[in-house]
Amino acid sequence: MSIFEYAPGELLGTVESVDTSTVIVKVENDDKLRGLQVNHLISIQSSKIGQHLIGLVSKIIRKSAYSDPAADISPEFGFNIIKVILIGTHFDRDAGKDNVFRRSLATVPTINAECHLIHGDRLKRFMQAISSIPEGEDAVSLQIGNYSIDEDATAWLNGNKLFQRHAVIVGSTGSGKSWCVAKILEQVAALKSADAILFDIHGEYSPLQGESFTHLKVAGPNDEMGEGMLFLPYWLLTYEEMLSLMLDRSDNNAPNQAMMFSNAVIEGKKDFLRKADKAEMEANITLDSPVPYSLDRLLETLKTKDTEMVPGARSEKQGPYNGKLTRFIQRLETKQKDKRLNFMFASEEDLLNYDYMSTLCSKLMLPSVNGKKGVKIIDFSEVPSDILPLIVSLIARVIFSVQQWTTVEHRHPIAIFCDEAHLYIPANTEKSIDDASLVTFERISKEGRKYGIGLVVISQRPSEVNRTVLSQSNNFIAMRLTNVDDQSVVKRLLPDSLGDYAEMLPILDIGEALVVGDASLLPSRIRITPPNMKPKSATIDFWDEWSKETADVDIFSAIEALRKQSK
Repeated sequence: MSIFEYAPGELLGTVESVDTSTVIVKVENDDKLRGLQVNHLISIQSSKIGQHLIGLVSKIIRKSAYSDPAADISPEFGFNIIKVILIGTHFDRDAGKDNVFRRSLATVPTINAECHLIHGDRLKRFMQAISSIPEGEDAVSLQIGNYSIDEDATAWLNGNKLFQRHAVIVGSTGSGKSWCVAKILEQVAALKSADAILFDIHGEYSPLQGESFTHLKVAGPNDEMGEGMLFLPYWLLTYEEMLSLMLDRSDNNAPNQAMMFSNAVIEGKKDFLRKADKAEMEANITLDSPVPYSLDRLLETLKTKDTEMVPGARSEKQGPYNGKLTRFIQRLETKQKDKRLNFMFASEEDLLNYDYMSTLCSKLMLPSVNGKKGVKIIDFSEVPSDILPLIVSLIARVIFSVQQWTTVEHRHPIAIFCDEAHLYIPANTEKSIDDASLVTFERISKEGRKYGIGLVVISQRPSEVNRTVLSQSNNFIAMRLTNVDDQSVVKRLLPDSLGDYAEMLPILDIGEALVVGDASLLPSRIRITPPNMKPKSATIDFWDEWSKETADVDIFSAIEALRKQSK
């Protein structure tokens, strides 16, 4: 039975005027306007049997002398009118499937075509149909809340398309963005072979616990190797990433330093392979190959070149690199001794093991099968902010590279949730570290789908997130945004046919979101259901705290933590 079989008394109005994608509907009964709101969905009778055009209400005008040149509505309309934006066609049956929705206009409405409001059970059935959600108790689906226009209708998203085409979740502080992320992660974690990673920059997702959640932490200054600790040794860095961390490009000797460093690295990797009985690999490795090498031995080589004396005509003279590597060596030794970078330069022998990368990737990438936990939440709270982009992108690049080199039959899809993305996927780069980070995320946004990597970009400042990465995302969950620049970025990303739909961004309630994209073919205003496990709120109630009789403040411990760079 068709979703859109209406009784005569349910008629809303008839088509009075038709433009390319805009329809003016005449409503003769005043009572029909009372329950109607902007962004309600309208079904319009098509000229073809078995088809209905679907539209979005953008303006409601009660009978009056009204003129709006921009909307082509002139005073001669002496009746109630609704302006409707056409957004697609619903087929009762198409290509052997029932209830198919397409974001295209198979026909245009005819004058006097009947129009009906889509609400209640019809809205729920329609949304289930367009999201490809099968009916029945055993249906596996992604449910994030209820439609604001009809709270009895459950809002579904197509989980395949949400991650296949990448997604963006944005919202100002306090809009409910973290709740939305937690709600999605809860449902991902419930799947039998889930595989997802969340970059938790401030440690706010620690309350998400359960059989499918693994909590990992990038090691701090005083942390030792263990099951929940992540160490990311320096040899995992590419040549460009290492130089962005070590090299001062304003130094006059920077070209010589870079050349000598690259020679020492490649020789160090070959020496490691020979000692590991893998000499046959020497001819195939490059500077970027993830092969361990000894940093202490590399420094010895550079120091030798920096102090080298060579035979001259009468006596010894300075070698070609004498004194030119001094500053580079000093910077490298400073980084090596920096306790904040313990996760990168720790001296444990296991970190120089040939199999360490396999151990690391097993922690990061194994799905929730055979007792493994599929959703990994990585805490970056103790990573210094100046190198945060480099470290986050390092993990993302390792995941992408492993997926790329995995054979198709063994490739399992994985989603990467990038919380606080504006910190490491910036719109404007000022440092070479930021540039190295952008290269990784731009590549994942462009090519990740081919290798089974979905990207979910999460930010409170979309105007500060890289435009290329945002433009590659086809799904948008936009919560309340109060900043004009952030609003304009989201508006530019949304389809032009939606008209003024994004004007609601500053007036959305806490926990409400505009959902647009392939995962939800119809643009929808949705009230997000609170997750069962709520992230830590970073919001402190100032007035309530100031009103308390006493305050538990420990400044001494905070200062010690600051000095140790570890909480």
